[in-house]
Amino acid sequence: MSLATATVFHLVDDKQKDFPIVRLFGTIGWIVAGLIVSKIFHGDTTALPMYVSGAAGIIMGFYSFTLPNIPPHKEAVGFGALKHLYSPSFLVFVLGILLISIPFAVYFPYVPVFLRTVGIENPGFKMTFGQMSEVLFLLSLPWFFKKFGIKGVLIMGLCAWSLRYFLFASNTSEWMLILGILLHGACYDFVYVAGQVYIDSRSTPATRAQGQGFFVMISYGIGQGLGTIAGGQIFNSVMSESQGLQQWQTFWTVPLIFAVLVTLMFAFGFRDVARSRT
Repeated sequence: MSLATATVFHLVDDKQKDFPIVRLFGTIGWIVAGLIVSKIFHGDTTALPMYVSGAAGIIMGFYSFTLPNIPPHKEAVGFGALKHLYSPSFLVFVLGILLISIPFAVYFPYVPVFLRTVGIENPGFKMTFGQMSEVLFLLSLPWFFKKFGIKGVLIMGLCAWSLRYFLFASNTSEWMLILGILLHGACYDFVYVAGQVYIDSRSTPATRAQGQGFFVMISYGIGQGLGTIAGGQIFNSVMSESQGLQQWQTFWTVPLIFAVLVTLMFAFGFRDVARSRT
């Protein structure tokens, strides 16, 4: 992901306008996968997703030979870029992305189980509603950048995470759960896509790939790694075999509290305004 992101930022002119459009095609791919696995073949509880992803991976491997040749820099992990990125607000940004990635890690593994428990059919297909909403949020992201700036967009995304987990913890009706899924566009695009744009705006051309690699390591690596471990422990501690509604409310309350605390930290600690160095 970091290589693909750095390549896009290297090739496009207007980062805030052009990157969301390119990123949109990843969202479309996710929707197609959900339609194939869940809606068409009803394979949510089978090995079909593994076959689909394996085949797609092979196709993508061959397709990668057609991509532009962007010579890599020596340090792929991204630590060399830190001296160019460092500021007090950047530390708040890094800590916030790491912490919000912890509750993010419980979304995709546990929402399908949750939906099946409350009687919603084809949960994989229902979750593609979130990617469908991403289309709208990605297309509107340049306007939000212009209107509210990086900080405003990030805080709106974090508020969406808090609202989503509040809806899951309330789970009194199906429409609340679907609304929580539809918030995925704001949750992901206004935090992760905006975060990638922010990293690029603070990077030099020489440190662009390193900066994106560092972002992926913090969010998808450390943050979601910790979230996967924590989510499993929370699930095992609060759930019984019956998986009752009250137990699910307790389960979703934990990431709700986490998301609220991260939102407050961003609101009061993140002061930086992204500035272009390209």
